[in-house]
Amino acid sequence: MDVAVFRLSKRHKRAGEVIRHPLPDGYIEVKAGPDGMASVWDYDIVLMMISALTDAMNRYREGTGERPGRIFRPYVSEILKFCRKGDGSRQAEEVEAALDRLKGTTIKIRRKRHLQGRGADLLVETDSLIGAYKILSRTETGKVCGLQIEAPDWIWQAITQRRRPEVLALHPDYFLIQSGIGRFLYRLARQAAGQSEAQWSFRKIYERSGSSGTFREFCRHLRKIICGDALPEYTLREVHGKTGPQLVIRHRQGL
Repeated sequence: MDVAVFRLSKRHKRAGEVIRHPLPDGYIEVKAGPDGMASVWDYDIVLMMISALTDAMNRYREGTGERPGRIFRPYVSEILKFCRKGDGSRQAEEVEAALDRLKGTTIKIRRKRHLQGRGADLLVETDSLIGAYKILSRTETGKVCGLQIEAPDWIWQAITQRRRPEVLALHPDYFLIQSGIGRFLYRLARQAAGQSEAQWSFRKIYERSGSSGTFREFCRHLRKIICGDALPEYTLREVHGKTGPQLVIRHRQGL
């Protein structure tokens, strides 16, 4: 969760654009399709899928359920409730548009893998944010009702094949965060700070956010979020550093 695999802006759809996050041994590339790049709000559907898949896998490990497959069949009303949104016609239409963007946004990971006794190997993996999806049913007024969504391989493998999958729970109020940068900051806090604290430079956060705006504009939004101090679970503070402004993220219970 410490790099953005989605756009943070509601206005700019960034159709056909590419975000590249450099790694020490390669890079992660996010590429948008013709419908636009999936947004951090579209990604709420992926979070719901991960939650459902994790719950099903936990029941399977406990011996109280079957091993989950890749197919996820939610109702639109369930998605909107999970994302804490209203259940209107416009919201239902937005779910279908979000699925198009999620399907069209691809993630490419390219990195060197060191194999014992055989030197280095180049590992390249690509996948979409979701697999294929179908509309299974509609209401009498034509509103989308039932859906079928296929979990992409990278999500399904991470949750079902690992002994202890790294799935971090999000606070329910995460879905009430209006700012895309605010949502990214919370995800970064959950990953880096946990129950204690972490410190990041403004510049590093800007780079990992994949923001299409200028660094100056990003800093302005970031300072506004710091002053608002409304992030669930975490408090934010700006401090001076040798390489520029730094952000201290601290869990509120750890204060």
